[in-house]
Amino acid sequence: MTTAIRARKWGSWLVVPVLVATMGCAAPMPAQAPPAPAPPAQAPPANDLLNAVLWMQRSVEYKATAMAAFALARVRLDQALADPNWTAVVPKELSGPYQALPPAVILDVDETILDNSGYQAWMTMKSTTFDPKTWNAYVNTVTSLAIPGAVEFARYADGKGVKVFYVSNRTAEEEEPTKKNLERFGFPMSGAVDTTLMARERPDWGSAKGTRRAYIAKSYRVLLNLGDNFADFVDEYRGTEGERLAVLEQHKDRWGREWIMLANPTYGSFESAPFKHDFKQSDADKRKAKRNALDAWPGP
Repeated sequence: MTTAIRARKWGSWLVVPVLVATMGCAAPMPAQAPPAPAPPAQAPPANDLLNAVLWMQRSVEYKATAMAAFALARVRLDQALADPNWTAVVPKELSGPYQALPPAVILDVDETILDNSGYQAWMTMKSTTFDPKTWNAYVNTVTSLAIPGAVEFARYADGKGVKVFYVSNRTAEEEEPTKKNLERFGFPMSGAVDTTLMARERPDWGSAKGTRRAYIAKSYRVLLNLGDNFADFVDEYRGTEGERLAVLEQHKDRWGREWIMLANPTYGSFESAPFKHDFKQSDADKRKAKRNALDAWPGP
C-alpha cells in the first residue's frame, strides 16, 4: 500500500512540471485591438434658406410683424373709406375718375396672406431650388397656411363692403387649388366676380402686375395694396439696386399708407437684384454676386 501511495505522489509531481512546460511553450495571445471609432456624423449641408425659413416658421417676431401689418391695414382702410380721393393705384394705371367707384383692396397671395414656408423648408432639407413642377405639386396639396392676421383683415374689409381681390403670380392652372386653399381658411370669395387674378389668365397678364391692377381700377376704387415683394406694387422691380431705390423714393409717401409691405426673407426680387435677375447664372455665381453686394465690417 505504501508503494502504491508513493507511486501516486510521484505521478502527481510529474504532472506539475509537464503543465508548467506546456504553459511556457504556448504562444501568448495577441492583445485585442480596440474597436474603430464611429465616423463623425455628417454635418447638414449649408443652405441659404435655413435662417429665413426658421424665422418665418418658428419666430414670434415674424408673427408679430405680420399681425402689425394687418392691424395697420385696418386703420388705413377706415381712413381710405372716409376719403373719396384716396387711391392705391398710380396714375398710369388709372383709366379715369375713380372717386365714385365701389371700394376694393388688392392682396397678393404667397407670403402675404398664404404661408408657403413648408415648400421652402422642403427645399432647404433637400438642398434643392425652386422648380415649377415641384411648386405645382405643392400648390395642389392645398396645405399653405394663413399668415397671422390675414384672414381677419380680409373679413374686416369684406364686412365694410370692400371687394377683396387676390392678385397672384400663381398660374391660371393653379387657380382652383388656390381658391380651395383660401376658402379653407374663410377668406371672402365672390361668386359673381372673379376676384382671383392669376398670371397668364389673360394674354396681357404676365408676371408684372400692373395690367391686373389697371383692370381692377377700371371698376373699383382701390384703397389698399398689400404684398411682400416690390413687384406687388410697381412694375419697375427688375432694375439695379440703385434703380430700385429710386423707385422706392419716388413712392415714399405711399408706404405704410396705401401700400403695406409684409416681411419675406426667403425669396423675392431683393435677392435677384445683385445678379441682375439673371437666373441662368450658376448657383455659385449668384451666391458670389450676393456676397459681393454686402457692406461688411472690415474686422478688428
